[in-house]
Amino acid sequence: MANLKEVRNRITSVTSTMQITSAMKMVSAAKLRRAQDAIVQMRPYANKLKDILSNLSSSVDASEGGSYTTQREPGNVLIVMITSNRGLAGAFNTNVIKATNHLISSKYSNQFKAGKVKFMSVGKKASDFINRNKYPLYSNENTVFDSLNFENVSAIAQKVMDAYSSKEFDRVELVYNAFRNAAVQIPTVEQYLPVLPPEQSDSKAAKSIDYIFAPSKEEIITELIPKSLKIQIYKAVLDSHAAEHGARMTAMNKATDNARDLIKELKLSYNKARQAAITNEILEIVGGAEALEG
Repeated sequence: MANLKEVRNRITSVTSTMQITSAMKMVSAAKLRRAQDAIVQMRPYANKLKDILSNLSSSVDASEGGSYTTQREPGNVLIVMITSNRGLAGAFNTNVIKATNHLISSKYSNQFKAGKVKFMSVGKKASDFINRNKYPLYSNENTVFDSLNFENVSAIAQKVMDAYSSKEFDRVELVYNAFRNAAVQIPTVEQYLPVLPPEQSDSKAAKSIDYIFAPSKEEIITELIPKSLKIQIYKAVLDSHAAEHGARMTAMNKATDNARDLIKELKLSYNKARQAAITNEILEIVGGAEALEG
């Protein structure tokens, strides 16, 4: 019976798909453990360094070498999109794209219309989005995930920092997924450059902070600020990397469960169709026997 054959073929197909999604879930779970350990260890250091950088930025100016802290009108804007190289991760990459579109429409619509917004892709899905919409691509850094380490990411950060220092861009924004846990990834938009001063509450607004610099303010500016900026991008990439594996593990887990439920339904349909076919054959045999007797 053709119907039985179709259902049987579909059961085989869904079973193969379930095996693939189950294997991908286990692979992502193993990778998630390493990626999660990396971001959990990095985050406290990066956040504290960011606080120090923000506090330091409020006490330096461009004449002292604080080119990364100089606030300028956002004429030319660079948006760094951090996505994954592969799909099958639920809404992971879509959330970054939505956050980017919202950032453009809400904050840089005039610059975008004037063609003064450029994009840097970290991940193939970001470059696919940029190419598909024919947006101006400043740089493609998709290979960073092939060998994810601080040296490779710091090279990307240095390229962005040099472009800002040379006034090629007046504002740099990061868009990525922050890792919270395996099931939750938070679309995040951060202003990377210029460095924002620390936010103060009303009770602390009038309170001035007196810094003692050692060995010297110039040396701290020269060494600490570039290092902190590189750490911030490295943290964002590690966040995105861990969030990707968490999203893929969750998506593959749901896909495996859905495939298992679908197989149960298909087997039930197959058994019903098979039972109906057997019943029809019995009725035909009985009817044929009665006709011969008559």
